[in-house]
Amino acid sequence: MPLTSHTTTLVISSRNYSSWSLRGWLLVRLAGLPCEVRRVESTDAVARAELLLQTASIRIPYLEHEGMQVWDVLAIAEYLHELFPQAQMMPADRAARARCRSISGEIHAGFAALRASLPVNLRAFRPNFPIWSGVRADIERVTEIWSECIETWGGPYLFGARLTVADAMYAPVCTRFATYDVDLDPISDAYKHAILATPDMRSWIAEAKQEPDEVSELEVEVEF
Repeated sequence: MPLTSHTTTLVISSRNYSSWSLRGWLLVRLAGLPCEVRRVESTDAVARAELLLQTASIRIPYLEHEGMQVWDVLAIAEYLHELFPQAQMMPADRAARARCRSISGEIHAGFAALRASLPVNLRAFRPNFPIWSGVRADIERVTEIWSECIETWGGPYLFGARLTVADAMYAPVCTRFATYDVDLDPISDAYKHAILATPDMRSWIAEAKQEPDEVSELEVEVEF
């Protein structure tokens, strides 16, 4: 990953399949940082391995800024929060900020069954998709997090009226729930729709649907 000069660039992989690229892009948008977006083709070995969960670390997306390179979405989030405190990417209240970091770390590190069984695919719609017990446990934990935050901080987003790092981290989960038509409680369903209706999400999804790349392993239909 060679560094460019001082051009600000966000390097992503697939808009259609990559939850991590979506998170990185949303974080840059939250920060208000103007940047070029450069997409690595899904045929790239590193990008493909990450999309297929065949690597231990995620190095795309990465941000090139002022001669530095920052990868891993939580590192990008903290870097941007430090650089642009006026963007209020983290909640102002200390307790809310601690919860924001905790639930962001949880989605970053866990939910392996959800990732593997319900891969991100923004061009697809697969109702009646089988959801096994391990995936169901992940879904229940996600909706527990969402409900607790919205009931505590009033919604419509996880920490009130402003989008935060946590919303960027959970946005791909909203797309998974939409793609696989997952049945949700009213609070979680309203949150999913609120996130998907934001201008940035609508823009990302529209571009994803125009991408020509297809990863065949992520397009397999389940037979009943």
